[in-house]
Amino acid sequence: MKFKILLLSTILLGLTSALYATALPDSIGVENLNGKKVILHKLDPKDNYYSIGRRYGVSPKIIQKFNNNAPLQIGHVIKVPTDRSIVEPTPVVQPPVTPAKPDNQASVKTQPNKQQQPQSADQKAAPDTEKNNTAGATSQQYKVSAHETLYAIAKRFNTTVEALTALNKLKSNSLATGQVLLVPNGVAATPPPPAADANADTANRDSTYVAPDSLDRHIPTNRYGLFEKNEKGVATWIDDTSLDPNKKLILHRTAPIGTVMRITNPMNNRTTFAKVVGRFTDSQSTRDAIIVMTKNVAEALGALDKRFQVNISYGTPNE
Repeated sequence: MKFKILLLSTILLGLTSALYATALPDSIGVENLNGKKVILHKLDPKDNYYSIGRRYGVSPKIIQKFNNNAPLQIGHVIKVPTDRSIVEPTPVVQPPVTPAKPDNQASVKTQPNKQQQPQSADQKAAPDTEKNNTAGATSQQYKVSAHETLYAIAKRFNTTVEALTALNKLKSNSLATGQVLLVPNGVAATPPPPAADANADTANRDSTYVAPDSLDRHIPTNRYGLFEKNEKGVATWIDDTSLDPNKKLILHRTAPIGTVMRITNPMNNRTTFAKVVGRFTDSQSTRDAIIVMTKNVAEALGALDKRFQVNISYGTPNE
């Protein structure tokens, strides 16, 4: 029994000494001498070269020689050279290893009893959290512009009105300007620019060129019985006494009077809306144009020339 007590005391004494040696700080600081640590030690009343050497594990003669055999005075600072690097690595503490449990015990503890253990509030909320994370990964936010419809947004993002309604839990198809919707992720908010080809080169050389895409494209009607038409071509603005230049008014060959068109300048992606107030016929200034507009519309689109390319979109009833 006495032997066990003696052995335990020896072990505890050794651990205490090791901890004290590890936690022993440098007296007042250190210096860097060719990558080696030099300890700055402030002298205490009981200090001598031997006690200082024993404290820092350095030979007293080396300390005495390094300090030019200077006499020790209380409160003075002497330097203790060491072989230790000025940058000492931080010891890595390994986490304790938990012994593996037998397979039969692990299987018993990891299989919950669904009948006896009711679900907590966190467990019930887990499916909703997964749905939200999935929705965030597959959708993005889109801010509704003025006069935009669910149908136009669904077409832009290659989806359907029903999908947008379900994704945003909408109770109607009415949208407010500035409203934020969730739309499919990874789809550009603006249509991509047309591919460069021979027709594009022709359009650059001659502003009167009308792209083949300007032909009417009938798409399936929406719930209000309207078709959306998209046209591309040349627009021009004129000074006409019958048109107020300070209002956004346009003339079109076939669109019903009163139709509101969405007009985009593809050169700078600026968009505005204007109202059809009449028809126009070909003349020297309107030759090959798809719309004629007032100067106010041209300025809103940032047009630099009197004739320029535009993309127009408007709704028309089933014909």
